[in-house]
Formats: sequence, C-alpha cells, structure tokens
Amino acid sequence: MLYMLLIYNCERPEPGDPGFPEALARVNAFADECRRRGAFVAGHPLQGEHTATTVSVREGRTMITDGPFLETHEHLGGTYVLDCRDLDEALELAALCPMAQQGTIEVRPIVVVPDLDHRTTTGA
Repeated sequence: MLYMLLIYNCERPEPGDPGFPEALARVNAFADECRRRGAFVAGHPLQGEHTATTVSVREGRTMITDGPFLETHEHLGGTYVLDCRDLDEALELAALCPMAQQGTIEVRPIVVVPDLDHRTTTGA
C-alpha cells in the first residue's frame, strides 16, 4: 500500500553549512533503508514556504496568492512516497526518518482510484 510521509517543521542545513554533510548522510541512510525494504517510491525536499504560490478557481475566476494556503506555524518541508506492507511498516519507517527527531512526520495512505490516469507522459 502506498503511503505519503509529509515532513513538517524541520529545519535543514543547506549545502555549504557545517552540518550539511552529516544531515545528508542521515537522509541518504534512511532512503537506503527504504530501498532495501523495497518501499522507496520517491522523496523530495521542498523549498521554503516563502516560495509557495497558491492557486484557486472560484466561479470561473483564477486567483493566485503568494504564500502557502493557510497562515500557520507549521510548514511542509518535504515528502516521501513509500510502498509499505501496511500502516505498521509505514509508521516504523516514519520513526526512522531523521527529520522525525526535530520535526513531525504525518503518515497518510494514498488513495488508489480505479482508472485514474497517473502517467507522467501521454504515451504518444
């Protein structure tokens, strides 16, 4: 079953910062453990919330707003998509994620919708 791990409130060092090599090694070790288990599907850090743009359409009008959807003290810093045996394995891996030591990892099952087209290209 597919699960998304949403990483909140996690400050991460940037390349060139003194703690970056150690942080990168921990994140790569986590991804390697997920791969070893056959669970790794994808994982990506996100740029800061100051780079977010929100789009909504109401009554045919597109509204574009700088910033995240809601003003909140939490910020989404990245995601992993994992293919786990069950929720227990997803929670176990979330606890192994190094960002859980300073932030919060929200674990959510991904809905599988029959006939929903998830292709990345048109296949033409």
